[in-house]
Amino acid sequence: MWTADNWNDYEVIDTSKGEKLERWNSYLLVRPDPQVIWDTPRIHGGWKQKNGHYHRSSRGGGEWEFFDLPEQWSIRYEPLGLTFNLKPFSFKHTGLFPEQAVNWDWFSGKIKKARRPVKVLNLFAYTGGATLAAASAGAQVTHVDASKGMVTWARENARSSGLSEAPIRWIVDDCVKFVEREIRRGNTYDGIIMDPPSYGRGPKGEIWKIEDAIYPLVKLCTKLLSDDPLFFLINSYTTGLAPSVLSYMMEIQLSRFQGAITADEVGLPVTESSLVLPCGASGRWESL
Repeated sequence: MWTADNWNDYEVIDTSKGEKLERWNSYLLVRPDPQVIWDTPRIHGGWKQKNGHYHRSSRGGGEWEFFDLPEQWSIRYEPLGLTFNLKPFSFKHTGLFPEQAVNWDWFSGKIKKARRPVKVLNLFAYTGGATLAAASAGAQVTHVDASKGMVTWARENARSSGLSEAPIRWIVDDCVKFVEREIRRGNTYDGIIMDPPSYGRGPKGEIWKIEDAIYPLVKLCTKLLSDDPLFFLINSYTTGLAPSVLSYMMEIQLSRFQGAITADEVGLPVTESSLVLPCGASGRWESL
């Protein structure tokens, strides 16, 4: 498992009974996690001293309960010098997936070692974690997300990270349609990152189901790779898409390039135990 263990401002403190206790800077949150099917004693005091608790409803969805939690605060990822603005919003999220830091470290190293101009495309780019990691390493980045609110949030994170003047193109669009247009324009990229949701809708109501749409999109995206690409990264939070599935898709579609493919679960260490909490899977292709 690839473990995101370089955080100072974030940690999973404990896990039990379908929930995880997390520290986001100085604030403690309790949020549901479908992987936590075990029932262990909740000894740590944070379970009772939490600042926010997301309660899942038996009817679907849920709601937040707050205890002295600000509307917005920030955390910093020191290894890359990035600052992220957080706020609790719909369906338990805070605006950041900390486990993805293990991928940020990986492709940032690839960009820095390339010692040449690098163009990166980040699809389903959310609040910009991967975008800012690539930009801080020196890449020119195109950030694409269907949500105008998420792109606005990502730009705020760029300003907080001192990257407001970085060469980032901010695009609000359906990712598939954007890729199709880029192919027609003849644009290419040295690195592609995709972090698709299990289910979603585009700005005009387009329906996205990852099991149906991910392989055709990977096939399309390979047409955007430059003649000398650096990397291709696919993330999945869908339990049905095992690392081996991500690996096989990349083997089929990236066989014409000289490179290596690896795939694994990504996870976060749990402070109160020796556990690493699984948080999805990633597939990586990298040039040799």
